[in-house]
Amino acid sequence: MASEGVCGMDERDVQKNYWIEHTVDLSVEAMMLDSKAQDLDKEERPEVLSLLPPYDGKSVLELGAGIGRFTGELAQKAGQLLAVDFIDSAIKKNESINGHHKNVKFMCADVTSPDLQIAEGSIDLIFSNWLLMYLSDNEVENLAERMMKWLKDDGYIFFRESCFHQSGDSKRKYNPTHYREPRFYTKVFKECIMSDNTRNAFELSLVGCKCIGAYVRNKKNQNQICWMWQKIKSQNDRGFQQFLDKVEYNHKCISRYEHVYGQGFVSTGGLETTKQIVALLGLKAGQKVLDVGCGVGGGDFYMAEKFDVEVVGVDLSINMISLAIEHAIGHNYTVEFECADCTRKTYPENTFDVIYSRDAMLHIKDKPTLFRSFYKWLKPGGKLLITDYCKRAGSISVEFAEYIKRGGYFLHDIKEYGLMLENAGFDVVIAEDQNDLFIKTLEEELNSLETNKINFIDDLGEVGFSSLLFWGLFSFCYYFFDVVVLFSSIHYWVHCFQEEYNETIKRWKAKQIRGASKEQLWGLFFAEKK
Repeated sequence: MASEGVCGMDERDVQKNYWIEHTVDLSVEAMMLDSKAQDLDKEERPEVLSLLPPYDGKSVLELGAGIGRFTGELAQKAGQLLAVDFIDSAIKKNESINGHHKNVKFMCADVTSPDLQIAEGSIDLIFSNWLLMYLSDNEVENLAERMMKWLKDDGYIFFRESCFHQSGDSKRKYNPTHYREPRFYTKVFKECIMSDNTRNAFELSLVGCKCIGAYVRNKKNQNQICWMWQKIKSQNDRGFQQFLDKVEYNHKCISRYEHVYGQGFVSTGGLETTKQIVALLGLKAGQKVLDVGCGVGGGDFYMAEKFDVEVVGVDLSINMISLAIEHAIGHNYTVEFECADCTRKTYPENTFDVIYSRDAMLHIKDKPTLFRSFYKWLKPGGKLLITDYCKRAGSISVEFAEYIKRGGYFLHDIKEYGLMLENAGFDVVIAEDQNDLFIKTLEEELNSLETNKINFIDDLGEVGFSSLLFWGLFSFCYYFFDVVVLFSSIHYWVHCFQEEYNETIKRWKAKQIRGASKEQLWGLFFAEKK
């Protein structure tokens, strides 16, 4: 059931009235709700189109097509294009502008209505730009299921939404837009599953998720976010990405790392080591930096704020990128984030002044190929800076070998690491053992953990120690007739938090032991492209 809106109106009526009010002049400014729409459109429209998968000769469904800002562009490549919008005047304006494209059909329909009938398995690409934020939560969930049915096997869904807050400066009497957290959309589409008549199960695989760079550059605004999903058979599992988000970097693990390293950081030493390491780069205002394995963005924010550089942060973990985007909101950073596999990414040659990576390359098996890509992506005179976990040359213990295998890591000794960079074409390569700093930092972190035990426990999970006390009081009132239930519940949660704390202490002490024996090393690698 649709939610109640303004003055008790149905959600769909509220949204329709809102857009009737804002489409009186049927201009680009009205569609984008921004007085600078013409300038923004010139930059962001080509960017959005560049993110789409190949669709030459394919069937495309454009939802929320409006007056056709994207329709004409999509029509130039699509085999067949169906443009849909629920405002009659807007779709008629679209048809008057783009009706000369014989491969385009125009339809006035509400995407939430069962009257919108699309043949199952008939569409190669579904495209929408600012649509889902005008639907209720239930409507988004239902539409996601329908979109998946409309797609052909291996077809794509691309959508772009405003998250957290509005971007446009148009005055509005009321604003029924749903400015959601990005994780809402990620969760809805990631959990979308269907079966066909042959009993095959399908799911949506996240191909990419990123901020729209035009808004980052022009408005220092990371809240314009797009997603691309591909319909795949469920057995074609996302493997490594699922491992990262469910095991290595689930929200509990990220919370643990951020407590130790500081908000925004998931690598050794947090902000302090970041300051020391970034100082080696000699960053200058206006330079462009690529952070590979950016985590939750702390290093990127530091570089952007301190040195006025433009940063592109890439990470394969959906959880990491979602939190990085959330951390960025409300700050004046020129930083954009993308959820992507760095081994499959391509950038034009000579794009970046600096490529930076902190403790992420241990996840990459084929480092030589990636390092050759780094070399191409860097401008002449560009610099590469990597910190990463390494192992000592020669034999290692059975325990450490098992730890590496369990984590799915690919570790090298420091000399071997440096040679891979030299073989990739870099002219100046420095490979340094930073194990003394690693051990010192681990000791400081462990001391902080032991000193601030209560704070650590308080930060854990969604409940936390403070919330636990509140819940306990509530439970006492509710369960006053059964004190055993109350204290059993409190004991359970305290036990969980204590176990998480003990596990963290255990992990840090294990790293201390491996570092002291020089089995596990921490390397710093600096290289230049002349």
